[in-house]
This record gives sequence, structure tokens and C-alpha cells, in this order.
Amino acid sequence: MHYWAVRILIIIILSSASLNMFSQDVSESPVRFMFYNVENLFDIYDDSLREDNDFLPGGVLRWNSTRYSKKINSLYKTISAAGGWNPPVVVAFCEVENKKVLEDLVFNTYLSKYHYKIIHEDSPDLRGIDVCMILREDCASLIKYEYWIPTKGRTGPFTSRSVLYSKIAIGSDTLHIIMNHWPSRRGGVLAGEGLRMTIAQMVRSKIDSISKSNSEKQKIIISGDFNCTPDDIEVNLLTNQNYSDNPLINLSEMVSLKGTGTYRFKGTWEMIDQVLVSAELINCKDGLFTNSEMLEVFKPDFLLIKDKNYPGYSPFSTFRGYKYQGGYSDHLPVLLDLHISRDHLQK
Repeated sequence: MHYWAVRILIIIILSSASLNMFSQDVSESPVRFMFYNVENLFDIYDDSLREDNDFLPGGVLRWNSTRYSKKINSLYKTISAAGGWNPPVVVAFCEVENKKVLEDLVFNTYLSKYHYKIIHEDSPDLRGIDVCMILREDCASLIKYEYWIPTKGRTGPFTSRSVLYSKIAIGSDTLHIIMNHWPSRRGGVLAGEGLRMTIAQMVRSKIDSISKSNSEKQKIIISGDFNCTPDDIEVNLLTNQNYSDNPLINLSEMVSLKGTGTYRFKGTWEMIDQVLVSAELINCKDGLFTNSEMLEVFKPDFLLIKDKNYPGYSPFSTFRGYKYQGGYSDHLPVLLDLHISRDHLQK
């Protein structure tokens, strides 16, 4: 049996038999954050308010209960494997249709053992795909959340994904997380650039607002599918010192320089699913901290498939065009570990 298949099987068996053995103690274990573009996690039911006809039993993709159940099970396996013996404390997603599919994922699989709380609201996206999050309540607690949409500079209604902001407590520390799914570059690099810039400006403004709301420096994570690379102008708006007194550090840029990516386009890996953090998380001497060495693209063999058109391997997607492959996603997840400083533990 394949190594990863064996590992997943062991995790499932031990999870169901002895959950208490793997309850995470954040004072000793790293707190793992995961982001995953799950490639069109749709249910099989028609939503008259959304363009979901392709993902119906009679639609062009022939989406049905069997394929849907396989998709849910595949995502559960990925999350379990990404956490080792402890599933990630925070798992953020994009391309999720509604709250129901999240409920199926966290309540109707072995993830139900880990007390995940769902954070989700429908976005204005015409296709009905949303940014959302699940949070392990045995390890962290939600203080508040809200969804943001751009208002300034818009001449018409906003019809893309909302940005999710959440404030959570982990131990005695506080973490701000901002999740994104920016408009696609389909049609060329410049496609959607104006709207991506508008969203980037809004996020930059919100970060400054968070930073100024408290005299102490804030610990912030910005992540998601940006549909652009770390060196693109839209992302540079968040990191460039000239734009703000509170620049961010793009941990994904350092990973990308090693030739790693989360999405493969015409045989070339692109780092479009990114993680940026505030300097306080890098320089912290008290509480949660991280660095670029704690960020990784999760790429076990079972998430990859030999590319038919280009040398090498690509993400094992659910669909290739309109052809059903039965894979996981056309993106790879990113994982970030947060540790707690010894000074903080001794208090």
C-alpha cells in the first residue's frame, strides 16, 4: 500500500479509537494554520440565486452524490494528513459554495472529533463560491469575525468574493486573520487587475486600522488565493514600506524563490496561494511567533498526478477541463506553524 495511504489509514483508525491522545496542547505543540483552495466544493442542489448549473446531476459536469461524497472524503483526508496527529487549528478555504458543504465536511467525517467551528457567510460572487474558515474550539476561540467588500472607487455592484476577517484567541494571545480570494487572471495577467488593486487597497487600509486601534503591535496573518504572484504589484501594495508604516512580510516570496508553487500553469509552478504576516509575528519575544522556515506547500504524493502535457507532476484536480478525474484540487494547500516563545510559557 502507498506510504501516504497507509499514513491516512492509521490517522483515521487512531482518531476514532483514541481522540484524547491527540488533543493539542498549544503550550507545547505548534499551532498549525492551513489555507486550501478546494476547487469548486459544490453540493448537488440548485441555488436559484447562484450560477451553479454546471454542478447539478443534469449539468455539464455531471456532478452527483457519489462524486460529491468522494470530494468531501478527499478533503477530510487532506486536512487530516496535513495535521499529522493533530489536524490544523485553523483551516481556511476558498471556492466553497455554502455552509452546508462545510457542515458535511466537519460533522459527517472523522473531523467531527475535533470540535471545529464554522465561519461562513454567502458572498456576492455570482458563481456562489465563498471564502470561509473552520476553527478548532478545543485549541482556540473566536472573538469576532466580519466580511468586507470594497466600497470606495466602485462604480457598480461588487460581484466577487468577500474578504473574511477574524479575530481569534489562542491561549493568552490574539491573532488577526484576513482571508482572500482575489479575481482571476483568466484571459491574461492584466485580467481583473483593477479589481485586485481595489481589494488590495481595502485590505491595506483595514490592516492599518487594526494596527492603530491598539497601542500594542498586532499579530496579523493575511492569506488566500491572490491569483497573482508575490512579485506582482497588487501584492506589493501590501508589503511595500512606501505604502504604509505597517508593511507585511510575504513568507511565500521566500518559498517561491526555491521554485515551489501551489498552482501549475502550462508546466510552470506559480505561488498564487500565499501567506503574509505582520512583523510582530516574526520579531515576537512573547507569545505566538513564526518565520519563513515554518511555511510549507503541502505536496504529498496523493495530491499530485503526472502531467499529460508537460514534464513533471501537477495538482491532482477534481476536474481537468470538463473531464472528471476524481482528484482533490487544482491547487496545493499551504501550511504555517506558529510556536509560542519560552518567555511566554514561563509566565
